[in-house]
Amino acid sequence: MGTKGSHALQRKPLAVLAAFSVTGFLFVAAAVSADGDDLRPSGGDVASLLRERSERIDARRDTAQTLRSEIDQLSSSVTGKDLDALRKRVKQLEPVTGLTSLVGPGMRVTLTDAPRTGDDPDIDPRLLVVHQQDIQAYVNAMWAGGAEAMSLQGQRLMSTSGITCVGNTVLLDGVPYSPPYVIEAIGPVGGMNRAIDESAEASSYADYSRRYDLGLEVDQLAQVTIKAYANPVALSHARATS
Repeated sequence: MGTKGSHALQRKPLAVLAAFSVTGFLFVAAAVSADGDDLRPSGGDVASLLRERSERIDARRDTAQTLRSEIDQLSSSVTGKDLDALRKRVKQLEPVTGLTSLVGPGMRVTLTDAPRTGDDPDIDPRLLVVHQQDIQAYVNAMWAGGAEAMSLQGQRLMSTSGITCVGNTVLLDGVPYSPPYVIEAIGPVGGMNRAIDESAEASSYADYSRRYDLGLEVDQLAQVTIKAYANPVALSHARATS
């Protein structure tokens, strides 16, 4: 067989893998889309709508994760020396990128709004709710304390995860969630607790929790399961730092 024919055969595994990847992307994108549902339903209270929407999106994320697993199984049937080396490298990087689930000892932090019954009219109502910076304070402290993997509301956090506050709800990667806000992490409990104690922002929230009855629970867990990151992994922009 000539050289040209040999090169053509070597390119076939790459072409097949590319076809699997493109097809998989389309399936995953369809799984997390609205599927033609009414995105602005009428009726119902806001809390119920938020809960229903979050549950629907979580279910579609699980479906997307299942489809990704099936894509991985299909693409693994494609062989080739270069592809095998690349797959091995990807497997080595998956745990630190958040693309695989992890199980291990760790801790849970739960933040909750203060009860609104009998509010003092002299108290600013904004002091009685959990804000984005409060959640971020504990997330940052736990990372600093050696957390290996972390989730918020059961969703895996990674370097591109965006936590924002809109009114009295929190958006995680664009999905709204209501309190209580549950942060779970796998890692050294002692190190994470020390980092929380040393965090000025976390200490500030703890002080407010005592003054205004905001909810704060910190629990050590013998086993924590952190799911794999289920959203598309994409960067819209990047900025170089010196």
